[in-house]
Amino acid sequence: MNVLMISPGFPAEMPFFTRGLKEVGNRVIGIGDQPEGALPDMARRNLDAYVQESRLWDEEACLRTVADIHRKVGLDRIHCVWEPGVLLAARLREELGLPGMTVAETVPFRDKEAMKRVLDDAGIRTPRHRRASTPDEVREAATAVGYPLIVKPIAGAGSADTHRVDDDAGLERVLDLVRHVPVVSVEEFIEGEEFTFDTVCANGEILYENVAWYRPRPLIARTNAWISPQTVTLRRIDDDRLTGGREMGRAVLRALGFRDGFTHMEWFRKPDGEAVFGEIGCRPPGAKSVDIMNFASDIDLFTGWAEAVTHGRFTQPVRRRFNAAVVFKRAEGEGRILGIHGLDGLLAEFGPHVTGIELLPPGAPRRNWKQTLLSDGWVFLRHPDLQVLCHMADEVGMRLRMTAG
Repeated sequence: MNVLMISPGFPAEMPFFTRGLKEVGNRVIGIGDQPEGALPDMARRNLDAYVQESRLWDEEACLRTVADIHRKVGLDRIHCVWEPGVLLAARLREELGLPGMTVAETVPFRDKEAMKRVLDDAGIRTPRHRRASTPDEVREAATAVGYPLIVKPIAGAGSADTHRVDDDAGLERVLDLVRHVPVVSVEEFIEGEEFTFDTVCANGEILYENVAWYRPRPLIARTNAWISPQTVTLRRIDDDRLTGGREMGRAVLRALGFRDGFTHMEWFRKPDGEAVFGEIGCRPPGAKSVDIMNFASDIDLFTGWAEAVTHGRFTQPVRRRFNAAVVFKRAEGEGRILGIHGLDGLLAEFGPHVTGIELLPPGAPRRNWKQTLLSDGWVFLRHPDLQVLCHMADEVGMRLRMTAG
């Protein structure tokens, strides 16, 4: 097939998906707003052609460019696995008459209120919710939903600009913090643990599924600088405690009519065991989650996704041998990284179970932890026993220190 890959070089996971498309036998054309010379080597090596479109996010300009590509080479598929580009990809498919998700099918994956309305109609348990675009609408929504509640962007990804509110005074503080967000969702705060349900699908059939556990839930991690957030891919996804979430995930995909590609759903397990929907995207999870899925089963989901969306099959041998975790580290202090402490002792103790480390080196400017979950680096771990893995991840969180100044 001739496959157009939108933004093949950014963000960091995209070159791996580009490589996957090439490895399963496709001719891959990239389009992005980066100069070709700025693409990562992996992306460049796996592209048959690349077109720079400086107005990539101007749909009309991009459509003219892609229509020209289509006339010259005859595109069979258009893919984008980056959240900001999924609607653009849908519009291009519609205009060019190519198979794949339409704009109408994609909108509920981007608009959290539209998403929840579809699922409410299907009888799926969602938090109470309202859409709001002005301060007064937010206040009215808060009255209807009740405290505690969450205020978050309608079209956001991850937990950026997401705030818990417990009372009227807290709501007024949050209104100042979200003034730059055009439309927000005001929804019931669900007390409980937070998990994911991730899938690769073809022709409406789930070919691969994953459940991951956030330690702690992202809203807590996003509001406490000292925390080293963890994502843990679970080996035993058939655990009875996860059944409700997995069943709900399948029902969500049916209700939204999803057929081909990667999905990333988040859900809550309340103390009484009830599963409550959080949100879903028609793209893979970010923040190194695909990597830990790969480590858990010794597979390549970048290639598995490509095979599913272009050939309708998934031949990766899924053997869930491990639980796998990524631990994100945040440096103490501001400025540039001064030192990394405790790593040698952790490697001496857990070395065989460490599958990767990437930490900013001394001298590098530290990142703004409020703007990126990746923070100042990460450590990958895996182990067959979940309790042992969580112990190792907690030790990395506590004993590995990065200082800045």
